[in-house]
This record gives sequence, C-alpha cells and structure tokens, in this order.
Amino acid sequence: MSRLPLQPLQGFLAAARAGNLSRAADTLSLTVSALSHQIRALEERLQQRLFDRGPRGIRLTADGQRLFDAVSEPFDALEHALRPGSSRRDDVLTLSLIPSMASSWLVPRLPSFLAAHPQLEINLQSSVALVDFERDSTVDAALRYGPGHWPGLTAVHLFDDWIAPLASPALVAEHGGRQPQDLSRYPLLEDDAGRWPDWFARFGGAAPKRFVARLDDAESLHRAAVTGMGVAMGRMTLARPLIDAGLLVVLSPQRMKSDYAHYLVHPARSNDHAGLLAFREWLLGQARAYAKLLTPPDERTSPAGKTKAAARRAKPAPAAPARKPKRR
Repeated sequence: MSRLPLQPLQGFLAAARAGNLSRAADTLSLTVSALSHQIRALEERLQQRLFDRGPRGIRLTADGQRLFDAVSEPFDALEHALRPGSSRRDDVLTLSLIPSMASSWLVPRLPSFLAAHPQLEINLQSSVALVDFERDSTVDAALRYGPGHWPGLTAVHLFDDWIAPLASPALVAEHGGRQPQDLSRYPLLEDDAGRWPDWFARFGGAAPKRFVARLDDAESLHRAAVTGMGVAMGRMTLARPLIDAGLLVVLSPQRMKSDYAHYLVHPARSNDHAGLLAFREWLLGQARAYAKLLTPPDERTSPAGKTKAAARRAKPAPAAPARKPKRR
C-alpha cells in the first residue's frame, strides 16, 4: 500500500477529537462536505469503517480507535514541528487565565510590566477551561484559582481569596443600613460552593429556608448582586472593581477565607523561559502588595496567619511525576 496522505489523517484526527463533523470542519477551515469526503476516502483506502455516525455526532469504531492511538501523538509532533514560529522564543510569553481574572485583576496592572519590559510580547488566552500543557505546547504558563496541586506542574502561590457578603447600594438602602444585624432577613443569593451556612456558623445568624436564586459562577453571582436581586457571598478579588465603582458595597467587616487560592502554574519546559522568569518576579511583587490590601487585619497580625503565609512563600509546590493534568 502506498503511503497515506497527511490531509485526510488531519481531518480524521480533528473529527475524532471533536466528535462532531461541523466543529471539526470549522477548526480546519473546511466545509462539512469536504471533511466528510476526506474521511470517506480514508475509510475506502484502509477498507475500514472509522466512525459510527448518529444523530448526536460521530464516534470512533474499534478500528478508528486503533488508528487514532497509532497516529495522534506522532502527527501532533510533526504538526508542531512544522508550525511557523513553533520554536520557543524567550521574548514571547503566552499565558492562560479565566476571563474574569484577566479583566478584574491582571489587565489593569499589566501596563507597568510592559513598560518595564518593552522587548517582551505577552499573549493572553482567556478561557474558563484549563489549558492542557501537554497538548498545547504554545502556552507557557497559566493563572489558576484552585487547591494548589496540579500533577506535573509547578504551582507558585500568589494570594488567598476572601469571601464577604456584597449587595447593591439600593438594596442596602431599602433594608435600612450597611451593617444589618441579621443578614438572613435580606434576600440571599447562593452559589455552587454553598458558603452561606459556613458564614452563619462562624459569625452568627441562620440561613434562610430558601434562596432567591442560585448561580453557578462567581461573575454571574456578582452581577446578580449589582442588579439588586439579593446579597451575594462574593469573592473579593473578582468583585473589587465593582466595589471600587460603587456598584457593590461590603455588608460586613468580617471575612471568610476561600478554600481555593490564586496560583501561577507552569510545566517543566517553562522553567528557564526568560520572559516567564521576569513576569514571575513582577507578578509576585504585585501579589504581595495586593494580599496586604485584601487580607483582614486580624489575619495579618495573627501568628497562625504569619506562619502559613511564610510557608507558602518559601518555595513553589513541587512538580508531581509527569502525568496528563486533569481538566477542571
């Protein structure tokens, strides 16, 4: 048999990963008809059926899975090697982060870094999905919010996040004051973390029998609070621009630490990236300054708080044995 052409293999791999011909065709800038023709030609050449087609998309057959397992990694390596500019450049830094962190925290601070490093180009990739460093070698590092342990990656602690009740000025005025005695009398908004019971257990009060609404992401939760829908147990890092703009007010001087914190993470291949090393030094300085503003005074001065902070700053989390990181 003569050698297989690369273009049909590329179409096959794209379709296998997408599980949908329309999405795969879009990634390759092809029509669905052209991609279907490529796959049919490959199936005829191999005399094997590679996909089962159904109303919800396509699925690899046993023969298709064997072909995918055999060619996906070598093909990806070849594609990366032939991609223009695929070799790493220390004057180009590509970062992955969620859109809310980009807009509320990093982007407003970034001009000072770019002014100090005019030779460095920064590419920001905003997505709610975690980047897979093994599959996407163009990304050098990421800003993540989580527990601090991602297998195969170095995680450098930046700062903790703090939780507090937030409401619109109009809702506060309607209920007669900025520091109500009983927050449970307010209409309350719940999130997927279910933080209100912990708040009442720690600072007093009782959770209501029902919440006005439940929202599954922090940005939507904060926006709902801005409209006056109810009081949100908000993340201070992401809500800070809304507070500074007067769209939200903090109802209590008390704070509750989030179980998650903010980290800079990167794979081993980025350890000596000159652009990342400069960015990391600057980022840690920004994070230290911000943590002083964000951390409640009682936590800053407590011996336990000082000990934990010093331990986190001592060294980054060690990289675990190389395994594919799970997406969250």
